[in-house]
Amino acid sequence: MTYPAEYQHASLEFEKFLRDARDISGLMTTNQAYTMVQGVFQTFRRRLSLAQAIEFANILRPVLRALFMEDWKTNEPVQEFGTRAEMTLEAQSLRKEHNFAPDTAIRDVAEAVRRNVDQAHLDRVLSELPRGARDFWATKDREGEVLSG
Repeated sequence: MTYPAEYQHASLEFEKFLRDARDISGLMTTNQAYTMVQGVFQTFRRRLSLAQAIEFANILRPVLRALFMEDWKTNEPVQEFGTRAEMTLEAQSLRKEHNFAPDTAIRDVAEAVRRNVDQAHLDRVLSELPRGARDFWATKDREGEVLSG
């Protein structure tokens, strides 16, 4: 058996994802997008158990999966989901002097993730996680309006 295409094309898929995140958020570079994505991933990950995080990571493409898991202190207590504004500030605090994530960072990364994964699979996994997880990855509010931040 040949090795899966998702591994053969992992770098190209990651670059596409970063370009999507950059363009959605209005950032200037993929380096800025990388920091934004990493901050959003870490913020979300802090609110999941190890088992829940692995379930979520399994829907991501290989390099995104690695970024999601990178530098995780698995012995830290699981945090509660807060407001989007509170969690955005948390995401923006990663490498603060080099972090240009906008106030819409969570929504922007959610949109980029949704463009680059199987959305049905993502929604299935999110339905098995705490309510806050579904809200975290929402790009629209319950009335269908685009979330502003």
